[in-house]
Amino acid sequence: MRIRPKYIDFLITDTSEYFDMHIRNYITPLLLVLALNNLQLLAQVPAQAQPEMEAQLQAQVRQDILLEKNWKFTKGDPSGASGIGFDDRSWEKVTVPHDWAIKGPFSKTNDLQTVQVVQNGEKVASEKTGRTGGLPYVGVGWYRTTLPLQNWKPQQRVFLLFDGAMSQSRVFVNGKEASFWPYGYNAFQAEITHLLKKPEGNNIAVRLENQDQSSRWYPGAGLYRNVHLIITSDIHIPVWGTWVTTPSVRKDLAQVRLRTTIDIPSVNEKVTGTEKVAGTEKTLRLHTEILNPSAQVVSSLTTYKSDKSAIADQHFTIPNPVLWSPEHPALYTAVSSLYDGDKLIDKYTTRFGIRSISFDENLDFRLNGEQRKFKGVCNHHDLGPLGAALNVSALRRRLLLLKDMGCDAIRTAHNMPSPELVNLCDELGIMLIVESFDEWKAPKMKNGYHQFFDEWAEKDIVNMVHANRNHPSVVLWSIGNEVPDQRTKDGQAIASWLQDICHREDPTRLVTLGMDQIDAVLKNGFAAVLDVPGFNYKPSRYKEAYDQLPQGFLLGSETASTVSSRGTYHFPVKKGPDMIHPDNQSSSYDLEYCAWSQTPEDEFIAQDDNRFTLGEFVWTGFDYLGEPSPYESNWPSHSSYFGILDLAGIPKDRFYLYRSRWNTKANTLHLLPHWTWPGREGEITPVFCYTSYPAAELFVNGKSMGIKHRKNTGIQERYRLMWNDVRYSPGTIKVVALDSLGKAVAEQEIRTAGKPHHIELIADRNTLQSNGKDLAFITAQVVDAKGNLCPHASNELLVSLEGNASFKTIANGDPTSLELFHEPHMKAFNGMLVITAQSGRQEGSAKLIVKSKGIKSANINLYIK
Repeated sequence: MRIRPKYIDFLITDTSEYFDMHIRNYITPLLLVLALNNLQLLAQVPAQAQPEMEAQLQAQVRQDILLEKNWKFTKGDPSGASGIGFDDRSWEKVTVPHDWAIKGPFSKTNDLQTVQVVQNGEKVASEKTGRTGGLPYVGVGWYRTTLPLQNWKPQQRVFLLFDGAMSQSRVFVNGKEASFWPYGYNAFQAEITHLLKKPEGNNIAVRLENQDQSSRWYPGAGLYRNVHLIITSDIHIPVWGTWVTTPSVRKDLAQVRLRTTIDIPSVNEKVTGTEKVAGTEKTLRLHTEILNPSAQVVSSLTTYKSDKSAIADQHFTIPNPVLWSPEHPALYTAVSSLYDGDKLIDKYTTRFGIRSISFDENLDFRLNGEQRKFKGVCNHHDLGPLGAALNVSALRRRLLLLKDMGCDAIRTAHNMPSPELVNLCDELGIMLIVESFDEWKAPKMKNGYHQFFDEWAEKDIVNMVHANRNHPSVVLWSIGNEVPDQRTKDGQAIASWLQDICHREDPTRLVTLGMDQIDAVLKNGFAAVLDVPGFNYKPSRYKEAYDQLPQGFLLGSETASTVSSRGTYHFPVKKGPDMIHPDNQSSSYDLEYCAWSQTPEDEFIAQDDNRFTLGEFVWTGFDYLGEPSPYESNWPSHSSYFGILDLAGIPKDRFYLYRSRWNTKANTLHLLPHWTWPGREGEITPVFCYTSYPAAELFVNGKSMGIKHRKNTGIQERYRLMWNDVRYSPGTIKVVALDSLGKAVAEQEIRTAGKPHHIELIADRNTLQSNGKDLAFITAQVVDAKGNLCPHASNELLVSLEGNASFKTIANGDPTSLELFHEPHMKAFNGMLVITAQSGRQEGSAKLIVKSKGIKSANINLYIK
């Protein structure tokens, strides 16, 4: 008999005490109900009556100003840079978010790391030349700007909110230190009211320092996420000051609970130099309206609180709720207005979703009562050629590509995500595992997080939970990844401690962790402690873990790590680990992987054959800067090969393998490899087909190579169709998909390409917002006279822009390319690259022109509105 995990009882007890009596009787005892919202300070309430008046009232009582422009930056550590009168006129003028290292140049000596590896049974030193991307992120950098406080008034309070700053942030206001926060991935805030002088001339300086050997991938550098200046009344709702849960969710009725913290200065506390009068008490009024996805008010409530009470607890009943899911990401909005008597003193908007989730040994994972398995990917935070600097357009493009693949979940490996990513996942319908750490007390890196863990781990977990617990997309917390503490005597206690902090701050979600030391964690009790045991690269041992653990389910928290280079194929085709080729590329036949990982199908089989598995999170959705396994010691490789899409965001062949499995609303038919192989005439050139159809027939120059069906045996044969004995002959290969009755229903054809003739441009969108930061991604292809992609083309493409847009970046997805992303020229990689154009701040149009020597140019129009 399996022992019932204690955390399920804990969570049910905690949430059930919130239910009104007339709701409790309808709750299924085993259902763990969650509610989520997306906290957005000053987010516009959806269109309703008198929206302009609402916005004006909110602006009067609360301001959230993005500090984007007019920053000065320098690399280095000049003396006195925190001071008011410091001369920064020679510093570079930058816009935040900003990544100081992404412009390079690349060098194998940047953060060159040496690690111990085992060869022939002995430990030897191995250089990791591209482990952190070969970019100059190490060192100290300073940012300075003047705070826009011209309208600041006495009795108002002022805060700074950093969504992330890389790293060891020291914030100075008017020469005095206001805050220190070491972890570069976390959000943090500081009140600076007491450091301000008069409304004009207040200076902020930020010192950041990245140590060498502090990361296993490219972390970025600088103020790479948004910085907020927040101005409120003295009595106000603080940052992350609302908490929404949904204790009961049914199709006909939902119960919403909103707890609002009210920050009330204590008696005699100085606020901007003015003391509060002792002994006075006020009655505060909190009026909250709940708006449905159509911006209609569906419930409202007014609560009266003495100014000695800090939390207002409001309960709402929502009839016929529209439930949030990846398929229908419906979002509600709570608009909270705080009054002192009849005076409006604060207005706070909280976006959330109504949905239920449950994890149970008999029901597995259920969302809104429906069983499902995670179809997820892990992603690092960098945006390829943009570096770590946040951009909403780039994030949205990535998420839409993943959605088209059928992906419904992301693990934010291995750190806290940006608020913009979580907001977009709420809007687009992607579930999230929000992760915290790659390192605890036991070090992985010489200068990793272990040096801060004892003092800062709880603070970091609390900020992570408070910043993200209102989001409907967030379904699990993760307290770590492959931490060496799995094997230490203190590891189990640390895991329990971190998990308890998550439960204390949010009793509505379970906690997981990615484990790779399966022998140790099954023996020492580490895995048994976790709410949801997550295993990295252990599909062959899932059944063993299930039999030994009490939870009744487990998660593929990190899977596959298949490696490939888009458009590159090596012969003869082989399956195996750590294959090294002279060109530093991995084959897109999708049969190469690392010594510790597998092919996609190894995980597919484990997920399909074991009902107790909760799904998988593939490593990774996109290629990222750094960790170029299996070429970590083979410069110039400096970005990963793991991605299902390359560093430029172009799908690799593997994209269609996952799409054929995950996207159940669209059919997939994809043929590989390309069919331009001069010099390989008559040689074996296997042809694979990734398809959602049950069978297909292959034709080479009109001759049938036979019909292939998916099999119930083997590994690759269960999920891909393979013609392994095809001999190359120039011309055409065509695959015809067959339905279950053997009827031809779709086809794809690939032709042998001629010489490069011209360039073709395809934009992800042609209309941009005139905000100075919207992006269009234009794929450039080198094609022959008939429009066939030239798959070996490496022509250098030159980019220019005319009109109300500017060139931003260029990337070709080649992990070995040392060409700089910010220069308007680059060689195509296997015939393709992607150009990023950035909108101007005025409406109008722009023309992007791409030229290359010896072939016809191309242009495309963009419209800025």
